Amino acid sequence: MTTVLLNGHPTWVSVGRSHGDDVVLLHGGLSSSASLRRSIGRRLVGAYRVSAFDRRGHGRTADTGEPFHYDDMAEETIAFLEWLGRGAHVVGHSDGAIVGLLVALRRPDLVRRLVAVGANANPAGLVATEPIALEGPDFNAWAADYASRSPDGIEHARVVAEKAQRLFESEPDISTHDLEGLVTPTLLVSGDDDTTRLEHSIELFRAIPEAQLAVVAGASHAVLKEYPREASALIRRFLEGPVPPRTLQPVRRRPVSQG
Repeated sequence: MTTVLLNGHPTWVSVGRSHGDDVVLLHGGLSSSASLRRSIGRRLVGAYRVSAFDRRGHGRTADTGEPFHYDDMAEETIAFLEWLGRGAHVVGHSDGAIVGLLVALRRPDLVRRLVAVGANANPAGLVATEPIALEGPDFNAWAADYASRSPDGIEHARVVAEKAQRLFESEPDISTHDLEGLVTPTLLVSGDDDTTRLEHSIELFRAIPEAQLAVVAGASHAVLKEYPREASALIRRFLEGPVPPRTLQPVRRRPVSQG
């Protein structure tokens, strides 16, 4: 674990030391890489070289005065992959899934396979929810957790929450046409009671060529925390399996010889 400059900004990173293919974890909004490293990362270590970093204003990476934009997060991620010096499988949750889609669209040479958990291509793809509460016990608990890592301290928690809320309300803006040009093998994962509307996940599944879709029963947007073992098994099956998958009764995909 160390700090490196990504696009000129000191960024906290964790670089895997195991053997195997590289896997880069991209955390969600108002979160940090610690969440993914605890839930699925420790189940992938050993089979893969698992790396992660905290995006600007998240986890152990300080914020700047600039607003949050997914385009900037994508460029930050591209800089991290270039710093690693090799292509990697990318596993992103929520905001990290959106960033993963953008990186795969811009730099398919850097993303071998993509797992996008709880992704949305536009704000309309989300179930309508109340804005982030900036007071009360839930916010106070989140702010204390944020401050336990952030060099900006607890007084900056409200700033980050407000910036995140503006981001969620206005971005991303990924078109169906964009997704139809995605060449990276992609697995979409969603809980059956996800913040991302199930209908929207199916829209993404239909738009992305040869995409795979896993809907986890009895799960929410926090599916990776709720079912880490099951989610990790889904991810490994996708990363290690054939693309496109070989099925016995294909309808959507072209038939593939079963050997």
